[in-house]
Amino acid sequence: MKRRDWLAAAAGLPWLSSCAPAASALPGGFQGMAFERGHLLRDPAQRWPAPAVSRRVGALVLGAGIAGLAAARALRQGGVDDLAVLELEDQAGGNSRGTVLDGQPCPMGAHYLPVPSDDAPQVQALLEELGLRRREAGRWVIDELHLCHSPQERLYFQGRWQDSLLPQQDVGPATLAQYRLFARRVGECQRQARFVVPMAGQALAPLHLALDALTFDDWLQREGLSDPQLRWYLDYCCRDDYGCGSSQVSAWAGIHYFACRHGFHAPGDEEADDPGVLTWPEGNGWLAARLAEPLQQGRSGPLFTGRVVLRIEAQRHGVLVDSWDCTARRVERWLAAHCVLALPVHVAARVLSAPPDWVLGTARRWQHAAWVVANLHLSAPLQDRPGAAPAWDNVLYGQADLGYVDAGHQRLDPRPRPTVLSFYTALGSTGAARRQLLEQPWTHWLEQIQTAYRSPHPDLMRHATRLAVTRHGHAMAVPVPGVLRHLAGLPGAVSSRGGLSLPAVLGEGRMGFAHGDWSGYSVFEEAFSRGHMAGWAAVRALRGRSED
Repeated sequence: MKRRDWLAAAAGLPWLSSCAPAASALPGGFQGMAFERGHLLRDPAQRWPAPAVSRRVGALVLGAGIAGLAAARALRQGGVDDLAVLELEDQAGGNSRGTVLDGQPCPMGAHYLPVPSDDAPQVQALLEELGLRRREAGRWVIDELHLCHSPQERLYFQGRWQDSLLPQQDVGPATLAQYRLFARRVGECQRQARFVVPMAGQALAPLHLALDALTFDDWLQREGLSDPQLRWYLDYCCRDDYGCGSSQVSAWAGIHYFACRHGFHAPGDEEADDPGVLTWPEGNGWLAARLAEPLQQGRSGPLFTGRVVLRIEAQRHGVLVDSWDCTARRVERWLAAHCVLALPVHVAARVLSAPPDWVLGTARRWQHAAWVVANLHLSAPLQDRPGAAPAWDNVLYGQADLGYVDAGHQRLDPRPRPTVLSFYTALGSTGAARRQLLEQPWTHWLEQIQTAYRSPHPDLMRHATRLAVTRHGHAMAVPVPGVLRHLAGLPGAVSSRGGLSLPAVLGEGRMGFAHGDWSGYSVFEEAFSRGHMAGWAAVRALRGRSED
């Protein structure tokens, strides 16, 4: 029996739902983000005690998200063992952390990594180190066990599930014509300029800056692209990758979503080979755990969790950092020869004792999107509607949320068993969105799931056993119009007769800056590459000082 047929048949068996509790009795709550720690920095009247302990270290990394973990990895590769990493949360990984819900691993944030191209050699090297990428008969191949299993995605559209997320079921010739027009426009942009991931050091063509000057919606309107199905899909893609819709992100960001990878293909058009995406039950938490593993050596090891960075001060012979130990409830003072700030730009601007103007300017300009990831544990598979088979990524047309991924999709054993569905919602970058995030009880997000999925999954709550909600208040930088122009004005950017290029490495004296924010948007490749480069810049600086 094929996997699809087995799941469809098993979903209808009455014994599979007999042990699920009533929806009114569903247990749940929040997990994963300690807002009260980060918000300690918001009170200017807060008085901190004198440092209770002082530590000296060669290299200090602030933040153990993907950028910070990459910086620590580069330092260790460069022979710097005298290092420490401070992290606000109790678990490393930032937006890429994973968790376990009733025995099933699932993501609390980012849940996949596109197979990187040659434009991301640092990420390619990481995959090789982890055994995910290897050379066979002179060609690079990816371990298929970690590639997303088929079927990968589907859309609930006009009462049926269809393959792919682009609406296709019974759409008319006018809609198909608009799909083909957008595909041509993306192809033209790819021929006029290079769109690459990661952005560090990229040369900016006139087209990049022209697209950066207006919103994606404005560009689409100018090009005569007004079809509702196309516009919904493009808005969904922007919310999925950037946390805000097509009316807020720049036209550069909207085109970049497609042009930096494999373009856009209308139904029936010939498509280039897509190398696919890597994913795991816990999402990118699988990668984060392996990056953090060398740092986790107990309380005396180089990874110190539950630390709130309070102040960073550049001194003549090093960098002074005060941090609050949330467990011991004391201030620690760190003295480092070199410091890598793998912190969001607005946090760096707040804790630096004398922030450079370019850091302050970026912090004022940048917007960050709020996200909710709601992990719902199910006792059994759901009864499916007609159409495409259950997929890894499942999206509802016209809904405000971004759909859900199935944490059990990567299993090799097709027999039905409990799983976790991870529901994603991007709330945008407004203050109202963050207030909603902080003020609404966890049951609010359960009610939204119940309402949105009543039609495609009427038996959802019959199988639900527990809900765990993770809130990301400042999950990702939003590439609004003007972001590229601003980045091109940062230290290290190159201006010549040939145009502008973005800075590859950002630094100020004995401090390096590494975070996805410095690329203007937040994805794994950007954060990892910036952390890697900042880490190696620290290695070179430390070697130079040791030779003086």
